[in-house]
This record gives sequence, C-alpha cells and structure tokens, in this order.
Amino acid sequence: MSKSICFSAPCHFGLEKVLRFEVTKIGGENITVQDGRVNWTGDFETLARANINLSVAERVQIVLAEYHAETFEELFNGMYNADLEQFISREDAFPVKGHALNSTLHSIPACQKILKKAAVKRLQKAYHTSEFLPETGSLHQLQFVILKNQVSIYLDTSGAGLHKRGYRRNANLAPIRETLASGILDLARIKSNMTVCDPFCGSGTFLIESARRACHIAPGLDRRFIAEQWDCVPKTVWQNARTEALDNITHEIEFMGYGYDIDENAVALTLANAKKAGVEKYIQVKQADIRNFKPISEAITVCNPPYGERMLEQKQAREIYQTMGKVLQKPLYIICGDTEFEKYFHKKADKRRKLYNGMISCQLYCYFK
Repeated sequence: MSKSICFSAPCHFGLEKVLRFEVTKIGGENITVQDGRVNWTGDFETLARANINLSVAERVQIVLAEYHAETFEELFNGMYNADLEQFISREDAFPVKGHALNSTLHSIPACQKILKKAAVKRLQKAYHTSEFLPETGSLHQLQFVILKNQVSIYLDTSGAGLHKRGYRRNANLAPIRETLASGILDLARIKSNMTVCDPFCGSGTFLIESARRACHIAPGLDRRFIAEQWDCVPKTVWQNARTEALDNITHEIEFMGYGYDIDENAVALTLANAKKAGVEKYIQVKQADIRNFKPISEAITVCNPPYGERMLEQKQAREIYQTMGKVLQKPLYIICGDTEFEKYFHKKADKRRKLYNGMISCQLYCYFK
C-alpha cells in the first residue's frame, strides 16, 4: 500500500454529486465536496484509476499544500514546507502557474516567481545541492489557486484535460465538453439497455458518451496521462488500471443512439468520431431539420440546442425552441443558456438544474413526468 495521498478533481459546477459517486467507485476515501471540486485520499493505484475512469472530472490533482497567506513571505513558506520531493525527482521540470481572486496577493507573475523560488529551495535542500536544478526530466506542473487569501498548491497528474478522451479530434463550432455531456447523461440515468436520441447532434458527443457508457468503456482508456512519465509512480499501477478497465468492457448491450442535424458536415463528423470511439455500430445519424423530427419509441432525448447569443441568432434560436415544443416527447433533458427557454418551448420543466457550459450559465431542463 502506497503512502496516503490527498487528491482533488475539479468539475463543472452542478456535477459534484456525480463526481463524488464516481470517486467512491474507484476506491477514494475521506471524500469531501466543494463547489466545483471533489477531494479524497488514496494511493498511486487510485491515481491511475481516477484518470482512466472518472467521466466528469476535468483533471486529477495531488494536493501538496493548503494554507493562509497575505504576504509573499507566507506564500513562500507554504510552498517551501510542502513535501515536493515525494513526487518530483532531482532532474524533473516543475513549472508554476495559477490564479488569484479576491486576495491581497493578486499579481500572478509575482506569485509565480515567489512560489517557483520556494519550490527550487525546497528541492535543493531535499537533494542536498546548491546547484542549478536541470529540469530536463518529466514534467510536473505545479498549480496554485489563491482565493480570499487561502492558498492551495496542486500537482497536476493528467496533462491534457480529461474531457479530451481521444476520439474527438474534430468538433463543430459549439461543442459540448465530454465531461459535461457525461454528467448530464448520468443525471438522465442512461443505462445500457436504453435508446438515446439527439436531434442537434453536432459532433456526436451525447451519442458517443452514451454508447461508451453503455459498453462500460472507461473514458480515459484511449489516452495517456502526464503522471505515467513520473519516476515515483510504478508502471504496474497504470497497467493494472488499464487491464481492469478492459476487463469491464461489454458489447452485449441493447443500446442504440440516433442523431440528427441540419448540417451534413455535422452528420459526417458524428459518424467519424463514433468510429474513432469504437461505438459506430450503436449509432445511426441522419441529416434532418428539427421541423421534420419524428419521435422514436421509448427513446430518451438529450440535446444541446443553439442558444443564440446575438439578437438575430436569439430570435432564430427561440423559433427552434417553439418547434422543439411541438415535436419532442418526454423524457427530455435539454441544456440551454437562454433563461426564457421554457416560455418559448411552451412547457415548464419538471426539474431544473443549474450548470455551466464553458463560461455560459445554463439550465438543464428535465421533462420526465
């Protein structure tokens, strides 16, 4: 058993409970929930499982230090006292980046400089050297968050964000993140014996995430993570986590996904991405206008219609909502950034949940009664 490590994973606001349940499934302990973040303790096995299996986390971080700081001296001391050498070898690279909000220390370049200096001093002491550290080894990205003078120092283990599953190399102009789509599918309780429909399929994210979920394909199985290059993490933990994930896959399912889009390029994109994701046999896509939509028996409809941020676009989007209200049938899960969606859809949602699609404040409108 490896030494207990404190982990933290940011997620979209509104998906914390979904992520908490996923962390429980991978063996996380002492789980706590904050706004837009879930924390837990575990070991290197948990680190590998988290990166490979968590579907709504944006990345997996190691918590190195949490402390109060209003001066550069306090900021320096907090980093200097962190157990950096547990993860960072003498030759490794350890750049620093982060942000500050509502804090006395608000200059990002100044904070970066102080924290970098503290990290260098700590590692020089740990490795009994006063020489310049080469930083030619594997990358260890240090990240800091200073919020109301409370400092959190993280070590990123993922590299590219976990929404990058590896299957969507191309996207349409307004894609929904894979992590957000997966969270919405969890809230809609999509199972392996269901039929899912998306009348605005775009690059196919809802359909592909649904199909991979139905087959129990781990979201991170087809990609690599920055911590795989670290000397401190045994290679066997990644091999074991991938073997577990592969053993969990099943293709004996009754799932089917149907997608439609008015743009023929979106149709081709969805089909191409579904093939890359290994689920093309479970997905059918056609070019179609929402006005010609025909409900599919016993299907759950999940979609991300256009929001229309400019005035003319908003008028056109609201006309689409009116059409949706006429042709779509329950159960429905619709994420939309227009606060007057229900007015134009002509139906009040049975339940609403606030979510963020990027920087856009949205509501997930749920119709199921």
